[in-house]
Amino acid sequence: MTVIALQGVRGGAGATSLTAAFAWALNRLGEQVIAIDLSADNLLRMHFNMAVGQPRGWLRTALDGLPWQQSALRYAPGLDFIPAGRINDDERMDFIRQPEKYSHLWTTQIEALKRLYPWILLDVPAGDTPWTRAMLALADRVLMVATPDANCHLRLHQQTFVPHSLFLLNQFSPVSKAQQDLHQLWVNSLKNFIPLTIHRDEAVAEALLNKQPLGEYRPHALAAEGMMTFANWALINLRERA
Repeated sequence: MTVIALQGVRGGAGATSLTAAFAWALNRLGEQVIAIDLSADNLLRMHFNMAVGQPRGWLRTALDGLPWQQSALRYAPGLDFIPAGRINDDERMDFIRQPEKYSHLWTTQIEALKRLYPWILLDVPAGDTPWTRAMLALADRVLMVATPDANCHLRLHQQTFVPHSLFLLNQFSPVSKAQQDLHQLWVNSLKNFIPLTIHRDEAVAEALLNKQPLGEYRPHALAAEGMMTFANWALINLRERA
């Protein structure tokens, strides 16, 4: 059973969109998958057609003293997800100040989910905090999502990454000379750089507007085909190494 955490090198790198797209692609290949939103922003659910006003989620059940299983939802046969849940400002501040109150819950929950799902995808918010460190420690592999820009390039050289990190290039535009140069630099300098790219594609933004995973919304879009290629690569490389 493979636990994969996806985290952006910076906010806005596209980790949440890729989590939903990755889950959909694996499911299309016949895999049982569950995607879990570990950010209080609670945005992963919007890729799975959840109503904006629906408060359901694991943070909500934890605060209300309810079983975490009540937060799980099914999007398609073999594809489930767990939203973070809606919380108020005071609850959010408590979560930020005392993440240890919630992080220990996932140690046992992940073990329970491993008995049910061959693939568990964790959508981890960007940033190096006690919360993100605890969540990344639960994963067999960490996919660091990077966009080919100066912001990510600087962060790649001043941040510390967990040893089992892999780097995935997202929002790549092959017509940009600057992005081509960064791509080649990263290929030659970064350890564990995945030899695949997810291209910049308007379909990614449109999919979120339609509240669908990318591959469901437009399966033949360039980025969707890239994610399907990546999912096939993951079946060979990530499952065996985990």
